[in-house]
Amino acid sequence: MPRRLDPTDHRAITDRLRIAGDAGLGRRRQDDDFGWDKAHAKSLLPDVLAAVSGLQERLYAEGARKLLVVLQAMDAGGKDGTLRDVLTGLNPAGISVAAFGVPTEDERGHDYLWRVHQHTPGAGRITVFNRSHYEDVLVVRVKGLAPKACWSRRYAHIKNFERLLTDEGTAIVKIFLHLSREEQRLRMQDRIDSPDERWKFRAGDLDDRALWDDYMAAYREAIERTSVRSAPWFVVPADRKWVRNLAVASILRTTLESMDPQYPEPEKGVEHIVVT
Repeated sequence: MPRRLDPTDHRAITDRLRIAGDAGLGRRRQDDDFGWDKAHAKSLLPDVLAAVSGLQERLYAEGARKLLVVLQAMDAGGKDGTLRDVLTGLNPAGISVAAFGVPTEDERGHDYLWRVHQHTPGAGRITVFNRSHYEDVLVVRVKGLAPKACWSRRYAHIKNFERLLTDEGTAIVKIFLHLSREEQRLRMQDRIDSPDERWKFRAGDLDDRALWDDYMAAYREAIERTSVRSAPWFVVPADRKWVRNLAVASILRTTLESMDPQYPEPEKGVEHIVVT
């Protein structure tokens, strides 16, 4: 696969990162920079984000379709950084973020998709899942929280759930921030060594780190089995934050451009009104 990508060709970037069939995570470099110059790539980001913001405004005004963005990553993979660097410039009236941690007692009393469905975006809105329903085929699998007979049938559940959403007007973009084990080590150590970052670290993070290979196997299968044309997965190299930011912004821009939201028609004759 050619390594070089034009950093201004957002559709080509999106196509390169989209998964079809075998995810091949082992063949995807977490530190890939696609041959980009760091300063140039960073200088391009504001214009891409401005385009995304304009498209979001049209989506909100149109008030019909929706966009769901799923963010998944290992600990320290950059989900919060992506939210901060790529999505904070959008109109807060039209975007929301839902984070999914350990299920509450009430949530455990329902099927595992119940708590997720109520946070999907409404008409004209964008919702970002910071972790998601995929935890039920990731952490549940790796930590043995349910038997294989249970979690293995969830791939079909998830595909059907996402098909319901797309049939009802929700575009879905699923992004795996692909971090290397070594970069995770560096980021975790940085958190421990930085007094103002130390609160982000918990000892249990090391337990998950020890299960790295098991998590990679779980991600590989989840991505391969649930990446479809209507709800694709994108694997974004996440070791370099500036690459991650431009890649994610490009995916959002391309997706919204494909949706092509339109402003609604104004009332007839409004152009002749003079406000006094």
